[in-house]
Amino acid sequence: MPDLDTIDRKILGHLQADGRITMQELADKVGLSVSPCHRRVKLLEERGVITRYLATVDQKALGLHVSVFISIKLARQKEEDLKRFEKAISAWPEVLECYLMTGNRDYMLRVVVADLSSYEAFLKTKLTRLDGIASIESSFALSQVKYSIALPV
Repeated sequence: MPDLDTIDRKILGHLQADGRITMQELADKVGLSVSPCHRRVKLLEERGVITRYLATVDQKALGLHVSVFISIKLARQKEEDLKRFEKAISAWPEVLECYLMTGNRDYMLRVVVADLSSYEAFLKTKLTRLDGIASIESSFALSQVKYSIALPV
């Protein structure tokens, strides 16, 4: 994939800030006319640089007041064990992010729930029922200092 030029990066920055911006407004902000700007956006989509458009929603507005970061250590790190774990947690809407990690733990999850009893239910009815988990460590976020899905461009 060729490197992104300055205009591509400006386009990406503006689209990350406002995915509903009109093509005319975007073109004006990056110094292009509408047609070349539209072509660049389409090319960024076709190349897989822009993967989707979405609306971000305030989790507390949905009553999801608790964010939990969960470190998981599996009993074994064989490929089939990793795949089984990943398949299971991918189906759970409470899990917003999951990373395969280096170090002492195998996975780091970010989970959102309404309250502590909801987390307890998640833990008891889902996470602890998975075969092959050696240990689970939960850390509760007290407050969110920064949150962004915008990548530095």
